[in-house]
Amino acid sequence: MRNKFSISLIGLFLIIVFVFSACSLSIFSGEPTTQGTTGEFMTDKNGNFVPVYEDVETTQFDASNFLRDENDRVYYADATVRTFTGIDVSVFQGDIDWNKVREDGIDFVMIRAGFRGYGENGTLNEDARFRENCKNALAAGLSVGVYFFSQAITEAEAAEEARFVLDIIEDYNITYPVAYDWETIEYDDSARTKNMTTQQITACANAFCEVIENAGYETVIYFNRELGYFNYDLSKINNYHFWLAEYFSTPSFYYDYKIWQYTDKGTVDGIEGAVDINISLVDYSSKGVVG
Repeated sequence: MRNKFSISLIGLFLIIVFVFSACSLSIFSGEPTTQGTTGEFMTDKNGNFVPVYEDVETTQFDASNFLRDENDRVYYADATVRTFTGIDVSVFQGDIDWNKVREDGIDFVMIRAGFRGYGENGTLNEDARFRENCKNALAAGLSVGVYFFSQAITEAEAAEEARFVLDIIEDYNITYPVAYDWETIEYDDSARTKNMTTQQITACANAFCEVIENAGYETVIYFNRELGYFNYDLSKINNYHFWLAEYFSTPSFYYDYKIWQYTDKGTVDGIEGAVDINISLVDYSSKGVVG
């Protein structure tokens, strides 16, 4: 009897410690103390709880409807939803036969217009093959959008990047979005963006997109799941569409996205080596939202 009683006391003590620890984690990190179910709070990679943004639209597509054909291309298994297959390229893809790309079922391409260096000076650079890729992709009949790899650390720099892009694309028929692609540089501790806050990252995205949209172009903000959940304040950028990078069999991102980059190891005729492949849930060429 005494042994059983002792065991019971120990068990009760462990339960109290567990509950206190869980609550303390939330209290001391400034998060809600309620451990909600899916749709209330999400858990990050360190086990912390992240509040869901109630004013940010959740995904409108059923993940189970994203299927793959014999060529490993993603399609949406609902005949009422029209989708579009695309790639994104830069100088790293080398010579591209754009007619072969088009014949292989590619509808659109997002071409890197340029990038800011991640070093201390953060110089602006045009992609060495942008004009060639843009001209030839349009000639082959593809819809074209562009993206800029940002390392902006201030709103002024982000706006500068947007104006840089506008100067580059003014002579081309850009019907798909101009994408803001800010990324962390994990392999270099001296990167100029290393210690940016969520507030700074979010403000830079808004500054870039505002300049682009004021010029009459559609914009999207590109990020992977971790950046979307833990680096951006999505409630401050939800006026713009999201372009999600997530390399799983089906997307799991909680919020709405209009383009899904589902692999960085795709194969497309006319391109040597691996290439990113995307599915767009919006017909940007006609400005019509599908689905």
